[in-house]
Amino acid sequence: MYSVGDKIIYGENGVCTVSKIAPLEMSGSSKDKLYYHLDPLVGSGTYYAPIDSCAFMRPVISREEAEALIDAIPGIAPAICNDNRFNHVDAFYKELFKQHSCEALVAIVKGLHSRMSERKTKSSRAETTMKRAKDMLHGELSIALGIDISDVEAYIIRRLGNT
Repeated sequence: MYSVGDKIIYGENGVCTVSKIAPLEMSGSSKDKLYYHLDPLVGSGTYYAPIDSCAFMRPVISREEAEALIDAIPGIAPAICNDNRFNHVDAFYKELFKQHSCEALVAIVKGLHSRMSERKTKSSRAETTMKRAKDMLHGELSIALGIDISDVEAYIIRRLGNT
């Protein structure tokens, strides 16, 4: 069980802060069932997840794990879908997001960066998927490293430049 103030990964929504653990404040909802009230780091709104939910939730990685991940980035293979049919490409990336791992997010970003740099026109789908993967990755790294999310990319570049 998580506590108020904990930063967790919630499904494919990225980093969320547990803002409250309480029943839902909606008419007709059970006052006996407790929910995590989750505020996303990126985006707005609140997610409500039953504390006994089977939805994917895990703690944010540690600083040591974040630094080891960054050091491993050059060796992470890019995720490249060689099928150009939209539904196959979407399914390919959906499966990677379901892994709920930073390594999968790095593979997505590297693969899409490579694919987009080869093409003269940019795909809005590819750009949306890349932004989603970066937001999730940078969100988790910012919490783990104790830095602002807007500073994560520069931190990665600096760290990899020193290796």
